[in-house]
Amino acid sequence: YLACVFSRVILSKVFDEVIEVNLIDSADYIHLAFLKRPELGVTLTKLHCWTLTHYSKCVFLDADTLVLSNIDELFDRTEFSAAPDPGWPDCFNSGVFVFQPSLETHGLLLQYATDHGSFDGADQGLLNSFFSSWSTADIHKHLPFIYNLSSNTAYTYSPAFKRFGSSVKVVHFLGPSKPWNYKYNPQTGSVLEEGSGLANQHQTSFLNLWWKIYQHSVLPLYSSFQDEEERASPGHSADIGEPCTKPAVGSSQPWPAEGPSEQTVVMDDTPPSPKGCHSEDTIGWPELDTSAGVRCDPLSPPSPQCADSSGTQTTSVHLIYTP
Repeated sequence: YLACVFSRVILSKVFDEVIEVNLIDSADYIHLAFLKRPELGVTLTKLHCWTLTHYSKCVFLDADTLVLSNIDELFDRTEFSAAPDPGWPDCFNSGVFVFQPSLETHGLLLQYATDHGSFDGADQGLLNSFFSSWSTADIHKHLPFIYNLSSNTAYTYSPAFKRFGSSVKVVHFLGPSKPWNYKYNPQTGSVLEEGSGLANQHQTSFLNLWWKIYQHSVLPLYSSFQDEEERASPGHSADIGEPCTKPAVGSSQPWPAEGPSEQTVVMDDTPPSPKGCHSEDTIGWPELDTSAGVRCDPLSPPSPQCADSSGTQTTSVHLIYTP
């Protein structure tokens, strides 16, 4: 697999800002075992998002989401806006949400985690408990399902997909099998279905689209980086096994009780490779739900290159975690 050092350099070519943070693991193995997703304890790492106080509002996206069209209108929403979870619609799914960075909220989230934990052992249970009024208080905080459509569970109501599927803006690859876990045939332009347990043709089409983007837009970045390295150091090849060792900020302890840590901005940014940086020292699972993109509405005036047609400035931020 390509090393994290490759990813950091390439991230800087794609995102406007990369911030490296330490992993936060719930270590709540009982609840995680009940959920049958032991790798999700590390998703608490996304609590670092609330420390991005140089932005006034942000849109969080899990790394296993695929944005199909412009979603800048989400900045018109307020905290905490999210789409219903298909497994229990009175709870929101925490793969896509609108939030307002705040050190006070960050501290309260960490304290809540310390005092109460999470009913599912992961970030979604914690956030649903903390923002407990989401299901009843304000319908404007309910994002339409098209902003967080689960690729493998959305089609029990097939007529609805037929009617609204063309309007989907964000696809979310829920479950333990992620796009990068599948085998892909570039000659046929499709994932290999044998033994993969693909549920339906819609999921297959989304997987094929993910891989098409990866093949055409991401892999060339890695190739160009390798070419630059070879030109800079003739006769020497980069060590693709180099681990993630850059300094990061934040706590790696389960349920941290301390206040927010000072942030360090690392000038790197790119979409993760199918097997990106992950911490094997803490829990050993390759899930990367917390290595996520955050689109932000900065406090500063919009610049011409970042402003959309309405004059709103958006900045792409990528959070990566380290052991």
